[in-house]
Amino acid sequence: MQGLRAVAALLLIGLGGCTDRSYSPTVPEALEVGTAKTVFAATTREPLPNGTYGSERTEDFSLLELTVSIPPGHKAGDLKFGYGDPDPLREFTMAGRRIFASEADFSARLRQELSKFPANQREVTVFVHGFNSTQAETAFRAAQLTHDIEIPGATVVYSWPSKGKPLGYAYDGDSVLFARDGLERLLRQLRSSGVDRIVIVAHSMGGLLTMETLRQIEIQSPGWAAKNLGGVVLMSPDLDVDVFKTQMRRFAKVPEPFLIFVSRKDNILTLSQRLRGLDGRERLGNLNNIEEVKEFPVGIVDTTEFAEEAGSQHFVAATSPALLALLNGAQETTETFRRESNVPIDRILPGQIVIRDNATRVNLQAPRGSEK
Repeated sequence: MQGLRAVAALLLIGLGGCTDRSYSPTVPEALEVGTAKTVFAATTREPLPNGTYGSERTEDFSLLELTVSIPPGHKAGDLKFGYGDPDPLREFTMAGRRIFASEADFSARLRQELSKFPANQREVTVFVHGFNSTQAETAFRAAQLTHDIEIPGATVVYSWPSKGKPLGYAYDGDSVLFARDGLERLLRQLRSSGVDRIVIVAHSMGGLLTMETLRQIEIQSPGWAAKNLGGVVLMSPDLDVDVFKTQMRRFAKVPEPFLIFVSRKDNILTLSQRLRGLDGRERLGNLNNIEEVKEFPVGIVDTTEFAEEAGSQHFVAATSPALLALLNGAQETTETFRRESNVPIDRILPGQIVIRDNATRVNLQAPRGSEK
């Protein structure tokens, strides 16, 4: 019991705080100083009287357009959330909310947004958030990540009903299972809307949700994922390795590229192991032994060397300025997300290469002076 209390205390320190995260007002004036970023959203959260969406689950499926204001002084990897009284000069701020009356209206607006880009960049990045996230935080993080990595096309978040509290871990785990049908509905709708290319980017517990959803789609429609997805990226996935392997074996063909960003210094996944009584047994997001997944055509991207200077050791790829610079500067990185042909991971990201059967691991090397 004492050990469990220690873990709970660490969760509160690492993820909590005294800030009221339940409400982020809409401040249109934020766009007078900030840069607008359009983020579409699909959610199975219960709508609240104030026009936002909370943590309760609903069978309803809501589609929205959110306008996020990125502060003028924003630096890559930095994300300051604007909550009850946001400062648009320093914080990401919600500047607009629109609820679509129908799926047809949503699809029409999405196509309009995509028409702003060249034909070879008209793709959709679907961001699936992780544990302990509110809807506004999810939109802010998706806006920050796609802005900092300069991902082309439209951004869509799937906002599943996380409790948005550090001690809501069990509730969130159940919500992941509840939310599978909603994510499948979104993915199928995007394809029926005429979107040519869909890339899924999932973080933490969102990796479990993504894999469970793709597994159930593959059972019903074998080969769907490889045919309709332009890539899958799991960032710090809070996912049991054995469970991941059973999910992967359901694919008639694995969509490519299929990338897994890991870190051996991920403090949250270490806590996840302890909560489950799995001390010493790795989660997929801190996997060190490539032999575990060698049967699958996956790319393991080890970000451990960037963990110390990252704003979050549980989301190194989004919060390390040095790693974001590397992702933007690596030859063919952006092009990999823009075209149908597959490029080997060792040509995308520099580092020490380890190949075992079908799997490839890249141990990224931080530039000198980037560590704290």
